[in-house]
Amino acid sequence: MRYKITHLTTYTYDRPVRLDAHVVRLRPRTDAAQSLTQFSLEITPRPIGLSDNSDLDGHSSLKAWFSDQPIHRLELQTLSVVETYRDNPFNFILEPWAASLPINYPSRLSSQLQPYWVGHFIPTPGILDPMATELGQSMWEMTQGNTINFLTELNQRIYHHSSYILRETGDPYPPSVTWQKKLGSCRDLTVLFMAVCRSVGLAARFVSGYHEGDPENPDAHLHAWAEVYLPGAGWRGYDPTYGLAVGDRYIALAAAPFPQEAAPVAGALQPGFQAQVDMSYDLTIQALEPAESMLSPVQLQSL
Repeated sequence: MRYKITHLTTYTYDRPVRLDAHVVRLRPRTDAAQSLTQFSLEITPRPIGLSDNSDLDGHSSLKAWFSDQPIHRLELQTLSVVETYRDNPFNFILEPWAASLPINYPSRLSSQLQPYWVGHFIPTPGILDPMATELGQSMWEMTQGNTINFLTELNQRIYHHSSYILRETGDPYPPSVTWQKKLGSCRDLTVLFMAVCRSVGLAARFVSGYHEGDPENPDAHLHAWAEVYLPGAGWRGYDPTYGLAVGDRYIALAAAPFPQEAAPVAGALQPGFQAQVDMSYDLTIQALEPAESMLSPVQLQSL
């Protein structure tokens, strides 16, 4: 699939403010599942400094610094053309030793995956959510510990037993809260899915990005889903909001062990400034014919 994505995000403040540095993760990643062919970014007001960086998971992030001139509005406009390839999300073969849970990881791989096993909503660092652990045990018994069946059934369990709500801002709810209410945004359901995976020893990370959705519905929103590390297959996506394995109708921006590190935009006001902020956006995700192109070669610009 080939997509053109236009995305305008606007932050409006109720009084003049000065901006501290912001991190922008709106550049779609390039990996085995997708490639970014064209990209542009415009930031208003124009930053006085820009730094294009790679994060710990290898994704592009842009750090922007602003002048001390007070402002009422911040706008970020991107235009991306992305080609996706994963038409069959189950086209892989697990390592034989990873077919059943718990997986007995080689020590070197276990060390690399440590950040993706850690719980982060419990007061004691590293302790997993008890309700997520209980759900994980139930799913393990139901699937007899089969790795792929566990992921598929967990994805379906959350999808069929939870109601989706659109919640544009705010941190994800703790997994226990989401599962008790059987209600959550895409990031809430994703964090629940991740916590259950981690409870049975599956490494999981949070992904922010876009989903094509219903072509007949013009409304489009940022989306979130989980990726699970499967030995022999690498990182593979699961979306409990829709009950789907992630394929070529998804476009990933960034992934990280914790949701905050995958936020599309992260920043704050300079110390001493406080204001009410209203966030709005205009997002269009358009499927293109293979030969269509909307931009010159890959570019990054700020106005």
